[in-house]
Amino acid sequence: MAPGLLSDAGDGATGPSATPKPTVYVLDPFKPQVIEFVQQHFDAILPGTPGHQDWRAKAQYLLIRSSYLTAQDVDNCPNLLAIGKQGVGIDKIDAAACAARGIKIFNTPGVNARAVAELVLALASSVARCTGAITRRQNAGKPVPKETCKGLILHKRPIGVIGMGNIGKTVATIFRGAYEAPIIAYDPYMPADAWSDLPHTRVSSIEKLLRASDIVSVHVPLTDSTRNLIALPELRLIGPEGIVINTARGGIVNEADLESAVREGIIWGAGLDCHEQEPPTQERYGSLWMENVVSTPHIGAATEQTQIETGMAAAQRLHEYIAARGSQ
Repeated sequence: MAPGLLSDAGDGATGPSATPKPTVYVLDPFKPQVIEFVQQHFDAILPGTPGHQDWRAKAQYLLIRSSYLTAQDVDNCPNLLAIGKQGVGIDKIDAAACAARGIKIFNTPGVNARAVAELVLALASSVARCTGAITRRQNAGKPVPKETCKGLILHKRPIGVIGMGNIGKTVATIFRGAYEAPIIAYDPYMPADAWSDLPHTRVSSIEKLLRASDIVSVHVPLTDSTRNLIALPELRLIGPEGIVINTARGGIVNEADLESAVREGIIWGAGLDCHEQEPPTQERYGSLWMENVVSTPHIGAATEQTQIETGMAAAQRLHEYIAARGSQ
């Protein structure tokens, strides 16, 4: 459990003189440790319990992990003040509708950085050594002669990190340590002194990063400006031994163009934890899942430790907001 996420003992005290607990409607399943914290500090209305179906009409505070909250939902929540959101992404919440009403959204950036970054390493290594395809061949029941296998060495290959936030920096640190990789970074929104403690080369455009990188790892949100950020023209800049890793959001890398690039040998391969359709299916992605492509169903934060830490962080930040609001 991450340090500092639990409040001081006694905060959930009860009795005649105790301050009533604020009510929070929990819209999704959370780890038992998170539910224990929520029940200690809130009057928690959990899924399936009496009155939960009235959350739109009554809720001032919500705790969300994977549920959608549409603009219509927001319109139907006249009392809503704040949302605790497990995880970094808020693309399932209509942020514009919340902003128009002054509804706060407390997500958990940085808490899942290590888990996602380790998956980036695993995907890159798997793509480089074609372990997915080799395993599938073995599972088909026939021996796989090692002479029929191929792979790349990743040692000292430059990695381009698009997005210099918490996850991007953790990825850069891991690859620098594991592979002695030169780090190329791009982020037009970060200050000039970002990553001052991490040796790297900062570039001024996506194109410069792609030309300089053998591995490209994407760590930006999906927005109008990042949709199809990497399409066929960009993929051509990487080179035939290039590897693209997307653990951010489906749609940032153009999937049809990526399939063409791998099939035609424009790049070596790709590791995808994010897809436009989630979870990804064989029907949609069977033609993309070729020898040099490794695909996982958005499992970047799917570790026991990370699920506890991100859930706790969302509940804690919501609790801190309510406490600060009550003291005003």
